[in-house]
This record gives sequence, structure tokens and C-alpha cells, in this order.
Amino acid sequence: MIITVHQGPYEDLPAAMAEASAKGAGLVLTAEMITSGYAIGAAAVAERAEAPDGPVAQDLAELAREHGVALAYGYPERDGDTVYNSVQLLSAQGEQLANYRKTHLFGELDHSQFSPGRELVVQARLDGLRVGLLICYDVEFPEAVRAHALSGTQLLLVPTALMRPYELIAETLVPARAYESQLYVAYANRCDTEGELAYCGLSTVVAPTGAVLAKAGDGPALISAEVDVATLESSRAENTHLADRRPGLYRSLTEGPRA
Repeated sequence: MIITVHQGPYEDLPAAMAEASAKGAGLVLTAEMITSGYAIGAAAVAERAEAPDGPVAQDLAELAREHGVALAYGYPERDGDTVYNSVQLLSAQGEQLANYRKTHLFGELDHSQFSPGRELVVQARLDGLRVGLLICYDVEFPEAVRAHALSGTQLLLVPTALMRPYELIAETLVPARAYESQLYVAYANRCDTEGELAYCGLSTVVAPTGAVLAKAGDGPALISAEVDVATLESSRAENTHLADRRPGLYRSLTEGPRA
């Protein structure tokens, strides 16, 4: 399957979907909170938040159907009085396949606007692949990515809003996560400014071998790469991190030290 990462604003998404479709892509991934803006204040986020089947979701489902391309997009999700930082995966037919709520909140910006999600591993089947979802800061926790790998995720989608001066995350940490947990990682960032934040771009798609298959610069871009199950299986056969784990030695990480 060919995945396309859209590093650009929400208003450019229809054109990005059309171009991705013309190039034979099966999936388009956008940045974190693309439908509303991210650093816009808690009141504005709450005002723009909607349910997973709300008006924006319906518009994007129609866009997916129009171009025959699956879509994963970041948005503010409302559930009653609670607001989450979420990503929803839609099929090429506009069906809701999966919805994930960010579990690791970043600083005061996230904590002032969102409640944390409670389910770490959210997956769906898409074109023969097991696709998993995380958001931005989540990928900086090796435990989160490893949980996906152990649950069978083959392609991990990570919409993000990474700002300067944290380029290290996109350039070093994301490839490391793909390699150490042996899965594909697609990381979609913004490249504009919002208030005091300057987003650094550098969206990327990384193979389980650690090879960077596609990478954007610091401006608007549409990058694509092929996700191949045979390559994943070959890489896991050569790199045996997952098979060589000794979970009994790591118990203190979650249970605390034994008395």
C-alpha cells in the first residue's frame, strides 16, 4: 500500500487527496488537530470539538469516498462535556474504522485543553495491513510504540504538531522507534506558525529497517512511500528485538521494585 503524508493546512486537504488518489495512494495522513488548529486556546478548541460522526467527519468521509482513498486526520473530539485530542481513520468508502484519543498529554498546552485517552492500542485493518494510531507526544514513549508492535501493528500513524526547537524528534527519535519496535511509522507534522509556536515540518515515513523512505522539508509538502508486508517480515527475521525480549526482567517498569 502507498501511504501519503499531507504536510499542509486543512484547506489544502482536498487537493492533497486528489493528488494522492492520482498517484495510487491507499491512505492519506494529516497532522494533529488539522481540522481546528492546535494552539488556539481551550475555549476555541472546545467550541470546535465534535463527535466522531459530526459535520466535519461527514465532510471528510465524503472526501474519502470521492477520491477512493482512506484518510487519517487529527481533530478535537467531544464526548459530552469532555474534549479529547483525537485521530480518526476513515476507509476509502468513508467508513469509520478507528478513533484514538491521545493518551500522553504534552505540558500545559495539552492539559489545559484536553482530557487524556484511556486506551493505548487502537487498531484497524486496512488493505491487508494492521494499522495503529498514536498522536505526537505519544511516540516519544518507547512503551507506547512497543505495545503496538506486540499487539501486531504493522503501520503506525502519528499525526503531530511538533514545534521548534524539537526537530530531533522527527529526525532521530521517530526512525529509532520504527527500528527498535520493527514496524512502519508515518509521522505527519505541520509547517506553519500558530501564536508563539513555529512548527518545524519534517514529516516522514520510516521503514522497520530504520530507513527513511520519504521526508518533507520545512514547507508545505506531500510525501509518499510504499508499505510492504514482505519487507516488514524480512526485517523482523533479521532484527530479533521483539523475539529476544525478556519481559520478566522488566516487570519493575510497571509493577514497581519488589520488596
